[in-house]
Amino acid sequence: MSVVPIVDNEYITVQYLADKKIIYHVVHKPIADQPLQAALNAGSDALKKNGAHKWLSDDRKNGPLSPEQLEWGLRDWNPRTIAAGWKYWANIVPEEMAAAGTLAPLMDALFEQGLRMMVFTDVDKARQWLDSFED
Repeated sequence: MSVVPIVDNEYITVQYLADKKIIYHVVHKPIADQPLQAALNAGSDALKKNGAHKWLSDDRKNGPLSPEQLEWGLRDWNPRTIAAGWKYWANIVPEEMAAAGTLAPLMDALFEQGLRMMVFTDVDKARQWLDSFED
């Protein structure tokens, strides 16, 4: 698999999986708003540059997002990244978060904007779901 590094630091790794045309990020430990935004922006740029449509997020080790970060995502980053070609998002979260169903309102809002999102607790199942869509 051809992996192109985008961001790699103690908090987050963002890569472009060229063979699958997937942006893939892994949060290694809770990350503050500014470094998360910088990493996500770099991923968005790579998505647009490479004509990718899929994003795989492994957020199992992240902490809760601040209200400001949530607002930035909803008002700025999500619409901008969708406009750049983002269509499918597999989000891997801790089991307790998936069980709580707290992402349902976000999923509905993103669906209205044209993004298909699914929540997983297993990386392999998330990749299989993304692979089910033609690029």
